[in-house]
Amino acid sequence: MKKRQIQQGRRSKLLALTFISATALLIGAGSAFASNSTPPKNEYMTPTFDSMMTYTRPTEVPQGKGNAATTERIELGKHLFFDPRLSGSNFISCATCHNPALGWSDGQPTAIGHGMQVLGRATPTIINTAYQKFQFWDGRATTLEEQALGPIVAAGEMNQPLDELVVELKAIPGYVKMFNSAYPEDGITAASIGKAIAVFERTVVSSESNFDRWLMGDEKALTAEEAWGFVVFEGKGNCDACHSGFNFADDKFHNIGLKNVTNEGRFTIEPLASLKGAFKTPTLRDIALTSPYMHNGAYNTLEEVVEHYDTGGFKNAGVISTDLKSSLELSERDKKALVAFMKALTGDQMNITVPQLPEK
Repeated sequence: MKKRQIQQGRRSKLLALTFISATALLIGAGSAFASNSTPPKNEYMTPTFDSMMTYTRPTEVPQGKGNAATTERIELGKHLFFDPRLSGSNFISCATCHNPALGWSDGQPTAIGHGMQVLGRATPTIINTAYQKFQFWDGRATTLEEQALGPIVAAGEMNQPLDELVVELKAIPGYVKMFNSAYPEDGITAASIGKAIAVFERTVVSSESNFDRWLMGDEKALTAEEAWGFVVFEGKGNCDACHSGFNFADDKFHNIGLKNVTNEGRFTIEPLASLKGAFKTPTLRDIALTSPYMHNGAYNTLEEVVEHYDTGGFKNAGVISTDLKSSLELSERDKKALVAFMKALTGDQMNITVPQLPEK
């Protein structure tokens, strides 16, 4: 406990020093990118020390209850994640839609499932799902263990009954050995399949970005434009109303004024009028890799996303979140800086090798 307190004290001092240097850079960025006229104080305020601290990286990745990560469990989960035999057709794996080369998504406006069905929602990235309180766009799962099994059994996605999957995996000696090593008390069960995949998914964590390096004291990690984008993000852009904390996501659901109002989102789980057409706030970590954007893949670029928020969304989209302003009135420089800042939230990608799958 004493060691942890000392470490926390050192970290707080480092952050305080970082704040001083970062504030100087932000002020300089403001003079470089603000308009000639004096902006209203509440629109272009330098972020506070407390607000900056909320973006610092956690020291540990959350673990599943009763499902702590081990080398054996991670390796088993990785094999299952890349194995198309988890689907009814034997052609679709978790990685088919959550492709590491595509930001752990699929690059499609909406997902393509079993039998080449075009589904109604975009494939969300699994980057940093370990930090999320809710899974899926509508938040219908509250653990990764529960989430991992959802696409497998969904008729439109992988279309595989769990009881049949258990039988199939038990017929593969390599999997029998791996399950007995990872979950000796359970062996191969539907629950242990979900547990193993969840453990692997928790290893998919965003790496240190330029913003993180800047936040911890590297003054040169952000350009003046990117630093000004952070000011806009926390100020006039009002982005932090939803995209807050280390993961740049508030674990809440919002209707952000998209056209597809027939897709009711969180309302199907929690039938409140304010949640009709509301979807989970996605992470902005590694955002440069995860286009198209929004739950329906409506926008291909971050520039388009910024324009959407700047105009306040579509007025016929249901009960729009009160966090969404009718118009942000951003300047072109503000918009460009905001996009630059969001791209600075992307770090180096995981070096992952597709495993050799066990044969029957």
